[in-house]
Amino acid sequence: MNNDHLEAPVKIKKLHEDAVIPQYARAMDAGFDLVAVEDCLIAPGESAKVPTGLAFALPEGFELQVRPRSGISAKTKLRLSNAPGTIDAGYRGEVCVLVDNIRRYNGDGYTHNFLNIDEKVEDVAGKGIYPNGTYIIRKGDRIAQGVLAAVPIAQFEVVDELDETERNEGGFGSSGIRA
Repeated sequence: MNNDHLEAPVKIKKLHEDAVIPQYARAMDAGFDLVAVEDCLIAPGESAKVPTGLAFALPEGFELQVRPRSGISAKTKLRLSNAPGTIDAGYRGEVCVLVDNIRRYNGDGYTHNFLNIDEKVEDVAGKGIYPNGTYIIRKGDRIAQGVLAAVPIAQFEVVDELDETERNEGGFGSSGIRA
């Protein structure tokens, strides 16, 4: 195993006593887990800003990319709103994860039950009724992953002409759809 890997110092401030310090699940993982610090309900067609209770001081020249966890995307109708989201090196506020419930509400009733991120039904009788397909993200759920990435700074140069390429101005679908 090669232990030659890039490292960058990242300072973390806990903004909430229950915030979970990020960890890499496995030795060669690119992303570390971001964990919800409070329960959040997301009805069909709604979005939520899920707090992590953490603020980061990233080294200059880096960004923190907030990306989906593949298990949540595969099992549920929950999606990150702006994936990957960018946390800039100069930002010192709380990192929150923007989550959409893309399930459509077709007027098919209300319930006392929620779906959790394992797509299992949780009975929460006594907490009101909600549209069918409402998800609950529980405090302590691993809801996204963070990836530290180097960010080169563009040096813009205004020119009269751009160099020619094989593709040139061919855009959306210009390479065809069949392999």
